[in-house]
Amino acid sequence: MELINNTKDRITWHKACAVEDIPEDGGGCALIEGKQIAIFNFARRGEWYATDNECPHRQQMAVSRGMIGSHDGEPKVACPFHKKTFSLQSGQCLNDETYRINTFPVMVKENLVYIGL
Repeated sequence: MELINNTKDRITWHKACAVEDIPEDGGGCALIEGKQIAIFNFARRGEWYATDNECPHRQQMAVSRGMIGSHDGEPKVACPFHKKTFSLQSGQCLNDETYRINTFPVMVKENLVYIGL
């Protein structure tokens, strides 16, 4: 399934998992095209997010196990090992501007979670 967004980039949607595979207000990980993608079900906000699973600080595949929350209304995730905190919307590290992770669009349809690459 493909979609062209406003910047004329082609997005290919990949089925990642079922909704129930990701805990409410938590995260999980899916392997898509050889890349680990962290998926977050921010249930208390009614929102879904996807990012790189690799924390750029120490190159550990751990972001999906981080705690999610908000900072000044912006949804965020904290790496469970070194507490680097990343915006779930932009991927920018909120407590060290030298780090950033990629973010990906998420679509939930018919109880399935799709990630756009």
